[in-house]
Amino acid sequence: MRFCVVRSVSTNPIRVLSVPSSPIFPELAGKRAIVTGAATGIGRAIATALSQQGVRIAICDINADAAAETAAGLSGAVAVRVDVTQRSSVSSCFDEVASRLGGYEILIANAGVSTMQHAVDLTDEEWDFNFAVNARGVFLTNQIAARRFIATGTGVIVNTASLAGKVGAPLLAHYAASKFAVLGWTQSLARELAPHGIRVNAVCPGFVKTGMQSREIEWEARLRGITPEQVFKEYVAQTPLGRIETPEDVAGVVVFLCSDSARFMTGQGVNVTGGVRMD
Repeated sequence: MRFCVVRSVSTNPIRVLSVPSSPIFPELAGKRAIVTGAATGIGRAIATALSQQGVRIAICDINADAAAETAAGLSGAVAVRVDVTQRSSVSSCFDEVASRLGGYEILIANAGVSTMQHAVDLTDEEWDFNFAVNARGVFLTNQIAARRFIATGTGVIVNTASLAGKVGAPLLAHYAASKFAVLGWTQSLARELAPHGIRVNAVCPGFVKTGMQSREIEWEARLRGITPEQVFKEYVAQTPLGRIETPEDVAGVVVFLCSDSARFMTGQGVNVTGGVRMD
């Protein structure tokens, strides 16, 4: 089996289940959330879904223009540029969010990257790039938010991990290693913050359909000597529910984890894979 986070485009028709537009978790109304990597893809879907529950959103992304565009479409949202690999950038971003929104109670650490390469051909730069964003970025954003949450006595953290954080995958050894790190960090932080009433969970998406990662399908096809169409069909074939995942599939689970309905869940890496992974 070959696992990776896929954000590809396809002409194959799929049935998309949209996130409800009316609030189903009224306790979230009026809360404030930081979502990193929220300008596009899964992050944008999460920001939208939380906004639909009455949460005020800070769209935090390294692409300032795209962040501003996303924020413009959400009521009461603000856009702040952030480089999650740099402590000073994260600190400044979160301080600005606190000033503009009056605080925040939710952190969605979603920013992430991926590349593909045979393990024996990986460069130091590829390894460092994946770990800088995927692992260090989660560490920095979680730590800075956690300090505030401890001081205020309230907070929820949800990290975006991956199916590849549960099982290694060819061509994604470096990416998988960084996402395994996210789950290890999530579990450990959850134990430390539990006495403060702060919950920390993660979601593990599978083959997610977004435009930004069509390049990964191209890379895998080239590295394996097959066509992009064959790669896509393999992803669908590995998914018991029979379709490629949408960003909204992930967003709905994230909203649940932020809600009081998940009040007794912490330290979890929740699979959102359509059945590709079942444990």
